[in-house]
Amino acid sequence: MALPDLDIQLDVAVDAARRAGRIQMERYERLERIVHKSEHDVVTEVDHLSEALIIEALTRVFPDDAFLAEESGHSGGQGRDTAQGAAATPTDGSAGAPPAQATLPLPISPDHRIWIIDPLDGTVNYANGIPVFCVSIGLAIGGKPALGAIYDPTRDEMFTAIAGRGAQLDGVEIRHPAKAKLSDAVVSLSLPHHGFARREARIHRAIRIARNMGSASLALTYVANGRFDAYVQYGGLSLWDVAAAGLIAEEGGATVTDIAGNPWFDLSRKSRSIGILAAAASHHAAMRELLR
Repeated sequence: MALPDLDIQLDVAVDAARRAGRIQMERYERLERIVHKSEHDVVTEVDHLSEALIIEALTRVFPDDAFLAEESGHSGGQGRDTAQGAAATPTDGSAGAPPAQATLPLPISPDHRIWIIDPLDGTVNYANGIPVFCVSIGLAIGGKPALGAIYDPTRDEMFTAIAGRGAQLDGVEIRHPAKAKLSDAVVSLSLPHHGFARREARIHRAIRIARNMGSASLALTYVANGRFDAYVQYGGLSLWDVAAAGLIAEEGGATVTDIAGNPWFDLSRKSRSIGILAAAASHHAAMRELLR
């Protein structure tokens, strides 16, 4: 299906991401309300302000589109019939319970449009004054990723991609520069704490070094231009973590799959159920083998 208007839609996403980033930097390292969603998850006032800005910007231009956003759940436009159990954005600024992600009816129609938003990926970093976080906005059409924008407000860097048209950083094309040897690779690595010690040791022996940034979207995006040679997270991710970043990494030339080697993007996946492996085509199979 031809998608001739995606440049306009990307422009809207980029503008919304930049404006959300400005909100974040205006309040960065200032005291604000911090609420615990769960034992390990926090949400800040800025999460809600950023998400509200992004959703308002998108719905103003694309009023019939659906959205899936980390803090407010699954709602809007074409998604109204599929928003069963979705949480509404709290009006008092509190976090409330994590949003329940509704299951989309299958098969998804070719013209189904849904914006997938993480207004502040890396909230723990943000709340602690660690300058590693980003805004993530993706659009899926007909159940497939169509465009993505990842904005890092601390570095004022905008990563973008449109399906089939490559990835860019601040308007300049980027490509994943595959290294000849896996032993030279710098890898973003996140494995479960229990039962993975041997696999983690194998990976550490096979690569140069591993890192964990605390922002899944930004780390996955970094595969697009080779800041990371590979990205591995065994599980725990949600669609809003990967929708934009996975497309940008893929359009940058990396091979992106789930941990089992299957397609990485699936709108039917529930929150925290996604694992991702992204690497150069020449190293992807070797990385998968190390995870067995």
